[in-house]
Amino acid sequence: MRIEPALRKPAAGRWPLVLCLACAAAILWLGAQLAYQHYFREGHARAATALRLTVNALTADLARYEVVPQLVGDLDLIHQLAADPGNAALRQETNLWLAEQNEAVQASDIYLILPDGETIAHSGYLGPSSFVGQNFSYRPYVIDAMAGGQGRFYGIGTTSGVRGYFFSAPVQDDAGRITAVVAVKIGVDRIEASWRGNQYRVLVTDPEGTAFLSSEPSWLYHSIRPLTPERLARTESSRRYAGTPLAELPIERLDLHGAPVFRLPPALAGGPQRSHDYIAASEDMPGAGWTVHVLLDSAELRAEARLAVLSLALLLSVAGFGLMMWRQRRAQAAERLAMQQFATAELERRVVERTADLARVNDQLELEIAERRATEAELRAAQASLVQVGKLAALGQMSASLSHEINQPLAAARNYADSAAILIERGEHARARENIAQILLLVDRMAAIGKHLRHAARKPDDVLGAVALAGLLDETRTIVAARLASSGAELELDVPADLPPLRAGPTRLQQVLVNLITNAVDAVEGGADRRITLSARAEGGRVAIRVRDRGPGVPAAIAARIFDPFFTTKGMGAGLGLGLSITANIVRDFGGEIACRNMRPGAEFCVVLPAAAGAEAAETAA
Repeated sequence: MRIEPALRKPAAGRWPLVLCLACAAAILWLGAQLAYQHYFREGHARAATALRLTVNALTADLARYEVVPQLVGDLDLIHQLAADPGNAALRQETNLWLAEQNEAVQASDIYLILPDGETIAHSGYLGPSSFVGQNFSYRPYVIDAMAGGQGRFYGIGTTSGVRGYFFSAPVQDDAGRITAVVAVKIGVDRIEASWRGNQYRVLVTDPEGTAFLSSEPSWLYHSIRPLTPERLARTESSRRYAGTPLAELPIERLDLHGAPVFRLPPALAGGPQRSHDYIAASEDMPGAGWTVHVLLDSAELRAEARLAVLSLALLLSVAGFGLMMWRQRRAQAAERLAMQQFATAELERRVVERTADLARVNDQLELEIAERRATEAELRAAQASLVQVGKLAALGQMSASLSHEINQPLAAARNYADSAAILIERGEHARARENIAQILLLVDRMAAIGKHLRHAARKPDDVLGAVALAGLLDETRTIVAARLASSGAELELDVPADLPPLRAGPTRLQQVLVNLITNAVDAVEGGADRRITLSARAEGGRVAIRVRDRGPGVPAAIAARIFDPFFTTKGMGAGLGLGLSITANIVRDFGGEIACRNMRPGAEFCVVLPAAAGAEAAETAA
């Protein structure tokens, strides 16, 4: 009698397991429904967003060409030819003009049609697909324009065989009579090309439901509506597809999981085995008479939904395993309690061992910290030494730069001083005062150069203004006159009178000119042709100053290094190698560019600086 309850116990224990399995199955089924519904609706929202973008892009593309026929029809040349269509000279002139305008607006064709439908002028009149002489009176866009409206029509060209969209507008004389029709055809292949390669399929159908634009070439000329005799007759009367055979696109329209779905057969879905479902979003374009459909492959959405269901199943499985483990742990609680004392003793032993290990590690860390602090002290000392060395190097470079830049005006000042002494002995005090004034100007220039070099390590804070190049050239010629005379060089100036002022600083711009001219004098010294040409030209909103010599040119091996500091090809004591480096830094401060290229013969340095008017306009716009 005591064994019977024990035997019933396992049978009674199966009911909670069965109940749990039933609940899990119900939760899994409900989760699957919600997951599919969620992902399909999300896919429809994505397709709707892509649809809005596609419709907006199509509308904008068509709007570019909508007014072209009316603008062309308002021209006097078109009115003259419409009034005198037999004039061969007018026809030829109109053909040439239409060809130019067609290339400018990037359309497929622009042509002029008489009221009887005959085409008398065409942008492609010389090609094998010329429309001249063709009659298009049957085309709806011609009929609409002859009725006084603006025509729109999509179709395949009966002459060219090329798909396109047609715009048309009437040409009216002074009395308001319609004398001709201007038509513009634009190609649609580029629109389809922009749709390919992304996750969406695009399908555009005409008023009869026939696909004439599609990201899938196999869908073209297939109707998503039944091809009734009435629809075929309307299409044939307009010769919209120029005899291209039409077929039905066997689309099954469904509503799956709260979203509209187009189901395509395997042959049109891209796979031989099973049909394919696409989430569909559609919108009409009343102005064009089109319906745009954007299709999103549901395979990815189904995969995401299945992944969500699988995750839910895994979660339920984990919960079930967790419940089983909880029951198993309850059975093992007594065993763990018995082992607790042993585990506690073992833990205490390990804590003691770990404490000893930590003490040893701590001693090692303290030793490493002491060594690292000593290393950091040595690094700080080394860093201080490097900073001092850097300061000394910068001081040396500045001194060398100051010596290089002051030598030229100092030599000029010495020449003026010698001349002034001679003039005073002669009693020519007025000319002596002029020389002394020039010496004062050179002294001011040397002071400005010194001030510029003091700020060479940072960007100058002086305000740039408008500087006339012609005004600087006289003083520049004076500064370099002695150097020109000593080398027998001749400086030629080619500066137009209407050259715009430059946005620069006068002292530093003169420094650039002196350095470039002196460099050119060094290049031609001892040569057969010692001409140096300084020219300037306005190029857009900038001014290009070119200094060309007839020397040996710049070797290709050093062309990339000529603007580096202290780089020189002169002999010992002949130069510091700072002139071109300082020149390049000044040009960059002005927001300009400097470059060197070899000529035949000689070399040419080109300095491009912003014009004062252009630079001020750019700053105002910014």
